[in-house]
Amino acid sequence: MALIDARGIPADQTSVDRLAEDSLDYRLLDVDDDERVRAFQRALARGFLGADPTAETRAEGLPTVRSRRNIGVYEHGAAAGDLPVATIDSWVTPLTLPGGEIGMWAISGVTVSGTHRRRGIARALLEGELRAAAAAGVSLAGLTASEATIYGRYGFGSAIPVARFTVDTRRAGWAGPAPRGRIEYVEREQLAADLGEVHDRARSARSGQVPGWAARWVGIGGLAANDTERERVRGVCYRDEDGVLRGVMAYAVSEKGESFRFALHVRLLVGETAEATAALWRFALQHDLVDEVTADLRPLDDPLPWLVADQRGVTQVVHDHGWLRILDVPRTLSARRYGAPLDTVLRVDDPLGFAAGTWRLRVDGTGAALVDVASDAEPDLALDVSALSSLYAGGVRASALHAAGRIVAAPTAVEALERAFAVYPAASLDIWY
Repeated sequence: MALIDARGIPADQTSVDRLAEDSLDYRLLDVDDDERVRAFQRALARGFLGADPTAETRAEGLPTVRSRRNIGVYEHGAAAGDLPVATIDSWVTPLTLPGGEIGMWAISGVTVSGTHRRRGIARALLEGELRAAAAAGVSLAGLTASEATIYGRYGFGSAIPVARFTVDTRRAGWAGPAPRGRIEYVEREQLAADLGEVHDRARSARSGQVPGWAARWVGIGGLAANDTERERVRGVCYRDEDGVLRGVMAYAVSEKGESFRFALHVRLLVGETAEATAALWRFALQHDLVDEVTADLRPLDDPLPWLVADQRGVTQVVHDHGWLRILDVPRTLSARRYGAPLDTVLRVDDPLGFAAGTWRLRVDGTGAALVDVASDAEPDLALDVSALSSLYAGGVRASALHAAGRIVAAPTAVEALERAFAVYPAASLDIWY
């Protein structure tokens, strides 16, 4: 699909003016100015409590910086080498949906210096991104959050939950099938390439997924200069009976304190087929000397609990991960396919105004949707944009939001909405962005 280049979108003037009143400059980063880029990278690392980046780490991160639209907030009159007091970056990426994809304004790198809290900077950053996206014609924004209490106030909804697994391998055992293909070790350089290849094919099968990028695979594959675990990172791939690469797993092992007993942490497991996924889980759970296996960002319908002999050996913790924010209701709702026919009227509240209105959503027997303004119609359901955004990818059930008071409607209207928005397989997102 054709996507706009966010780097050509100017800084939002409302945020420029708002922060100028506090003697702060809100502006795009000049990615060709080495000194300013170095300061921006240092501010990012500081904001996420990372080590001050070395020259090698900065060089590794430079292609990613140059591929994105970067905004820095600076004290008025700051020199080129001065660190920004806040950062944010964005790009437009495909988001997988039932029936296809939609261009999403991906937001990352949100930091505000501890010396500049409570000055409206985060608000200027987030609202500035939403206004920029909407002005550019992008109808949906998304992010992954290090803190879960920040983004709801800007209309984002927790939309793509994931599971964190901890497996006691000695108790869990194995009850799954024996693979017909084969597992092979791969060197780290090949591991990064394999992760990218399989992920790019597999991501189209699940709503909520986004593509990775070179630095993401380098990092997961244990090749990043600042990875303190890099020498412990290993990789295996799964090839089917025809020798075709169908799955790949990056993992790291660490000693548990007992003599020759280890924990294995799955950094990323990507299976293009159910057989590949099961084979990689089997390798991890039956690994010699390993008593514990951990993995995060797994789909809620992961087969792992059903592949073991004793499910009580598997601890599963569900948590938020992918957050979405609808900016244009007709364009976003008509971009996906639905699981059941529907004819309903939604009243959407949006304090920032982007998605506010009353809308008629009609879904035909093929799952295709039409959305029209219905200002004079009596709504069947009332909800805010955060709740609608949570529903959008199919990872959150309408009945749960209704029970929590986030959707106001009759039970029959909620049931119809839930059937339409349901997805198979479960929505998921297996990387940070």
